[in-house]
Amino acid sequence: MKLDYLDELEAEAIYILREVAGQFEKPALLFSGGKDSITLVRLAEKAFRPGKFPFPLVHIDTGHNFTETIEYRDKMIKRIGEKLIIGHVQDSIDEGKVVEQKGKNASRNALQTITLLDTIAKYGFDACIGGARRDEEKARAKERIFSVRDEFGQWDPKRQRPELWNIFNGKIHKGENVRVFPISNWTELDVWNYIRREKIELPSIYFAHEREVITRNGQLMAASPFLNMDDEDIVEKRNVRFRTVGDMTCTAAVESYACQIDDIIDEISESKISERGARMDDKVSEAAMEDRKKGGYF
Repeated sequence: MKLDYLDELEAEAIYILREVAGQFEKPALLFSGGKDSITLVRLAEKAFRPGKFPFPLVHIDTGHNFTETIEYRDKMIKRIGEKLIIGHVQDSIDEGKVVEQKGKNASRNALQTITLLDTIAKYGFDACIGGARRDEEKARAKERIFSVRDEFGQWDPKRQRPELWNIFNGKIHKGENVRVFPISNWTELDVWNYIRREKIELPSIYFAHEREVITRNGQLMAASPFLNMDDEDIVEKRNVRFRTVGDMTCTAAVESYACQIDDIIDEISESKISERGARMDDKVSEAAMEDRKKGGYF
C-alpha cells in the first residue's frame, strides 16, 4: 500500500524517536503545551505503546503561562500516565540565577534558558526532544535533527554534524547533550493536517474565542496581570485565536473566527504571516532566535 505524505512524515518521526531511545541513556521530551509538542506525544504513543515512554516529559514553567495550557497539560498527563518534570522559572529568580525583566515589554520567556539548562544538569539528560520545525524561523532552519550542545548548553551553527540519509550520530562527550527535532521536516500545515487526521485534542486557545486584548507593537496581546500595562493600553474584546503558544507576555493572538480545524487550515493556507510572526520575543533583533539558541534556548 502506498503511503501518503502524512504517513511518511509520521514514519520518519517515529524512527527518530526510536533512535533517541536506542542511542541515549537519559533522554527527555520537552513539553510546552503547544500543538507541536502535543503532536510529539501522539508520535511517542505510536512509537512505544503498549509500553511506557523511555523518557519523562519536561515542562519549563515561566509562571506566566495561559491557564488553558496548564489545564490541558495536567489533564493530558493524567490520561497518558507518564512522568512529568516541571522546572520553574520562579525558582531561578528566587535563587538569584536570573533577574526579572523590567519595563513595558518585560517577559520571562528568555529567562527559561537558565531554568532549562539547570533542569538538564539536575537530571542528567543527554538528549532533549522538542517540537521545533525548520519552517518556523530561519535560525531553526539551520538546525540538524540531532543538534549537539556543548557542556555549557550552547549551540554553534558552524560546527554541526552532517546528516546523510537517515543516519543520526548521537555520540557525545561528557557534559554535552543533544537536542532532537523529530518533526523538523514538517510544516505548520502538516501539523494541523496530522492533528485533524489523528483527532488530537488541543488547548482551546488554538480556536477562535472572545478575549480581552490590548494592542501592543501592532500585535494583539491577551490582557493579563503578567503584562505591564499603563494608561495607554486600551482593553477591548476581540475574536481571536493563537497560532503558537508560549509565555503570555510574548505570545500575540491573531484576529480569527476559525472555530473548527478545517477553518484553521484554510486560514493558515491563505495567511501571509508565519506563525512565529506572533511571537514578540523574535522581534527583539534580526537574529533574536539565533542568539537565544546559541545561549542554550531550545
